[in-house]
Amino acid sequence: MDFGYTPGHSVLHDVTFEVAPGEVVALIGASGAGKTSIVSLLLSYYDPDAGEVRIDGHRLGRFDPDSARRQVAAVLQEPMLFNASITENIRYGHLEATDAEIQAAAAVAHAHDFIVAFPDGYDTVVGPRGSALSGGQRQRLAIARALVKNAPVLILDEATSALDPGTDTKLLQSLRAASANRAVLLVVHRYSTVSYSDRVVVLERGQVVEQGTQDQLWPLVVGTRSSHRAREALPAIRHVPIRPAHYSR
Repeated sequence: MDFGYTPGHSVLHDVTFEVAPGEVVALIGASGAGKTSIVSLLLSYYDPDAGEVRIDGHRLGRFDPDSARRQVAAVLQEPMLFNASITENIRYGHLEATDAEIQAAAAVAHAHDFIVAFPDGYDTVVGPRGSALSGGQRQRLAIARALVKNAPVLILDEATSALDPGTDTKLLQSLRAASANRAVLLVVHRYSTVSYSDRVVVLERGQVVEQGTQDQLWPLVVGTRSSHRAREALPAIRHVPIRPAHYSR
């Protein structure tokens, strides 16, 4: 797949990867590598110049934009919340969601406990843009809203960046358990997220330079294979506790 915002200036070149239902894939790359452009294509904000995006075997371009966006739920680093109750903000993901479904989604997003601690619970009004909440609380509500949408594809674009490491870990564990039939793409901000993915896709200057499992990519980082590009793209993965066996070498 190729894509550029202006003719003759491509920002993505020959990008190819897939995320299967039930699979969690981490997309890693430095700022400007093209991660945001890929998310924009998945959300049907743009069409690729060459190639195509497919969901469940169907070309995304064959759907009208609204139908295409119903196939994908996305949570960005700065979530948009409305000056309404917590229930209304989560239900915006699926207007016919029941209270039980909303609370179940909040539990997976590790938001239920802080919600019920408010005097008004799920009826708490969050303020303009969620100003009554902390950054981590806003992100967890946005994740709950994405989960209640129950779309076949879930994109988390640096969506846990405001969470402390402990909460981040618990949320990702819960999310993985709740995504047996959902394809999950993690655009990585905190490199510890890699340990919860099935595969890693390394993006550099608009191209996929490496992709594989953690076991396959680890030798590239520690230098047992000759891949300067992989070591440059994954500098912090050295500090991720992937498997003890790797550290025993």
